[in-house]
Formats: sequence, structure tokens, C-alpha cells
Amino acid sequence: MTIEAIAAEPVDAAAQADFTASELLAVMSARLLKDGQTVFAGVGIPLLAAILAQRTHAPGLTILFEGGVIGPYVVPGRLPPSTNEQRCARRANMLVSITEVLLLLQRGYVDVGFMGGAQIDRYGNLNSSFIGDAEKPKIRLPGTGGGNDIASLADMIVAMRHEKRRFVEKVDFITSPGFLDGGESRAASGLPAGGMFRVVTDLGILGFEAETRAMTVLALHPGVTAQEIQANTGFPLPVPPGVAVTEPPTPAELGILRELDPERLYTA
Repeated sequence: MTIEAIAAEPVDAAAQADFTASELLAVMSARLLKDGQTVFAGVGIPLLAAILAQRTHAPGLTILFEGGVIGPYVVPGRLPPSTNEQRCARRANMLVSITEVLLLLQRGYVDVGFMGGAQIDRYGNLNSSFIGDAEKPKIRLPGTGGGNDIASLADMIVAMRHEKRRFVEKVDFITSPGFLDGGESRAASGLPAGGMFRVVTDLGILGFEAETRAMTVLALHPGVTAQEIQANTGFPLPVPPGVAVTEPPTPAELGILRELDPERLYTA
């Protein structure tokens, strides 16, 4: 059965009522993407979210891959393990060089960048380089790739698990800039465009205050309390009174995700 058919078919809501934290991240992230946008997506949750958005409410969404692929068609059940893998190029609109696809950011053709990270701080700075001291790190991480370029030049959506060790007062290293030290510091550093738009976690959806650029809670997922989200955050995280509660993933959304990733490579 095709993904389009799954979206249209009646589904057994009880059979798909349970979902994983990764599926929750993918669905909530997909809902933030708009029809007609161009999104720079990595593999895993960002890619699943972008395809889900295409199959539901944003058929005109264009996906870019760091490897130089514009407008790919990803075969359900055959998700690429890397943005440079051959499966990314299937039925693509264009294949260009890595340099050329990153230049699209500088030219203003990319609306949204979409990635994850190991650490994030209150101003949305991301670390995907190392944990600990730079000279003797405890953990070495994958590094930047195109992450710094994307975060410097586009509005960012970040999807990650909400844990105190990830949401820290100050990241060990700024791999991808958010709002740096808050306020006008990003623009003052020479980055007048872009910035963090939303952070999607398994506890809620976070945004950034207009003046201070500090992280704040925009919505909590069903059953999550203000105390719970604060307990899993390493800095003060305001939860406004009467904060919104998100709608849980629908059976149709979960059906599309499970057709895309039947072996649960990214959604386990």
C-alpha cells in the first residue's frame, strides 16, 4: 500500500494509539513545516518529519540534502543512512555540488534548517562536536558537517530528547550558533538572518522570547507538567500560565511514519 493510500484509509485508532518518543518528535516537527517552504534536512527524524509534512499538509515542501540533492524522492522502507548516500538522489529535481547547495543558504533560498544535537543551551546554541574539555574531551561527537552554515543562515528547528544532560546552562562548544549570548548578540556577531525558531522535544515545544532570546515553553505534550519539563532542564525554563497542550499524533500520521520506516531504524 502506498503512503498516499495510508493517509486516506480508515485506521484502527486503538491499534496505533501507542507511539514512541521518536515518532512523537517526527510528528510534532512535521506540523511546524509549511507548504511551499524549502527545508534543509538531515537523515533520521528531520527527514521523516519533512516527508511526513509532504504527505499530509505540505505537498509543495522542497527538501534539500547537504550532499547536493534538491527535491529527492525517498522510497518507503529504504531510508538513506547518510545525506551523501545514493538513495538520496532517487528521482531528485537536481543534483549539485555540496558547495552549490550550501550557497543556496547564502542566497536566501532556504527557509528552514532542521537538525539535532547533543547539547543545547538557553539561547539555542547547539553542540555536536565534543563533551568535556576541548583538549581532553570525554566524548567525541560527529562534528559540524554543514550544521554551522545552516544554523548561521536559516531559521532552525531542532528535534531532540529532553534530558538535563542535553539542556545545559552553557554548551561545551558552539558547533551551530543559536542566539549566542541572547539579545542582539547574534546580529552583532555578523549573523543578521536566521536563528532558532523551535525546539521540539518529547516533553514539549519550545520557542525563544523576542527580546532576550531565552528559551521558553510554547506547548506541553499531553500529560507533561511544568515541574517535569523544568526537572529535565539544566537552566530556568519559563512555562507561561495556561500554556497550550499539543494534540497527540494521529493514527494516519503514525501510519505514514511506519510505512516510511517499517524496521524502526529511526523511530524505535
